[in-house]
Amino acid sequence: MIKLYNSLTRRLEEFIPIDNDNVRMYVCGPTVYDRPHIGNARPAVIFDVLYRLLKYKYKKVTYIRNITDIDDKIYKASKEKHINIKTLTDETTKLYHSDMSLLNVLPVSVEPHATEHIPEIIEFIHKIIASGYAYEANGHVYFDTGRFDKYGQLSNVNERISGARIKISENKRNNADFVLWKPSDDSFPVGWNSPWGKGRPGWHIECSAMSYKYLGEQFDIHGGGCDLIFPHHENEIAQSYSANSKIPAKYWIHNGHVTVNGTKMSKSLSNFYTVNELLAEFPGEAIRLALLMTHYRSPIDFTKNLLIEAKNILNRWYTAIKNTNNCGNDIDEKVLNALYSDLNTPMAIARLSDIVNCINRGQTELIPTFINTTRSLLGLLYVEPKKWFKTTEGLALDEKYINGEIAKRTQAKQNKNYALADEIRKKLLESGIVLEDTLTGTQWKRL
Repeated sequence: MIKLYNSLTRRLEEFIPIDNDNVRMYVCGPTVYDRPHIGNARPAVIFDVLYRLLKYKYKKVTYIRNITDIDDKIYKASKEKHINIKTLTDETTKLYHSDMSLLNVLPVSVEPHATEHIPEIIEFIHKIIASGYAYEANGHVYFDTGRFDKYGQLSNVNERISGARIKISENKRNNADFVLWKPSDDSFPVGWNSPWGKGRPGWHIECSAMSYKYLGEQFDIHGGGCDLIFPHHENEIAQSYSANSKIPAKYWIHNGHVTVNGTKMSKSLSNFYTVNELLAEFPGEAIRLALLMTHYRSPIDFTKNLLIEAKNILNRWYTAIKNTNNCGNDIDEKVLNALYSDLNTPMAIARLSDIVNCINRGQTELIPTFINTTRSLLGLLYVEPKKWFKTTEGLALDEKYINGEIAKRTQAKQNKNYALADEIRKKLLESGIVLEDTLTGTQWKRL
């Protein structure tokens, strides 16, 4: 029996699917304007574990994770990089997929892009207007929070409204009203034709429209970081309930905040870790394990020491299976029960370490179940043991050296010395470094 903490009811609840034959989950994905950072990686990894657990227990799981490719940050980044928005969002989406794959995050069932669902978004706004919960004002369409008496049920918004991210506007009837559609202007000229003029959707409406299209009026799980509880998920509930008379999801699951060395991530403080930067020093599985060593609902302080600890644990696990990589079919019941208990990954990891102790004492018959459990449920031990130790030994390769080689290769290409450029690429590849030439420059990652 799976139990999950439901942010909507504020209690631990038994998970009972709406349809046992098709468990449905929607998780808010990235806004694609820059490489994913460790804060983006945490929900990707956490909900990947939940996805694996649900796939183990149920016949079918439909997992939707959206791509937000309409946002002021995207337009700003495209201007700064002197490339068009589509090129930027396509490139960034590819980088997101690449980085998450190196963390062993499984592909989702459907990954809808906001820009590909403008007709559905407009139709959803029509439904809200028809229900009497939205109004037009000077080319904007706002949700009328004053008409929705359930507003705040997820976030206790009445206690937080003064400190919330609410933009005051003379177009609004209430300060808490939020935009469903806004007009294009000089600051953001991109837009689509609509009954309210050329413009673009607000942030919140895309998830309501896309979850409705792919999962229906009500589905099982809606997930994301705790920073999305207000205003994003609160507003999703208001939109969807107003359109369909149903709260869109039965269970609302949120992971805790990420800090770095005890402080909020910030580029100005030089503690802003992208996944790609961390992959230069640590294997993807170490990053994944580090994210799972803290319970998903708790804040996690992400440090290099935590990554070193995770890598040492994996070294010990890979050592235990170095003489065989025979994966069985059984699942360890204690690990399974830990994950059934509100996705208690720290307890599951402790149990796996206990199994390693038994293997080291000669109980090698536990290896097949140990490998299958760790791979299937936690998404770890995907690497051949010999390759693991060979690759991780090379991770001490100086990042400055790699970037220097990339600069030499770039200069060689400019000089039309393609033989040298190919030689540098080949030399780095032999050291486990893969180069990716993109419109924004050469990126690199580890095999």
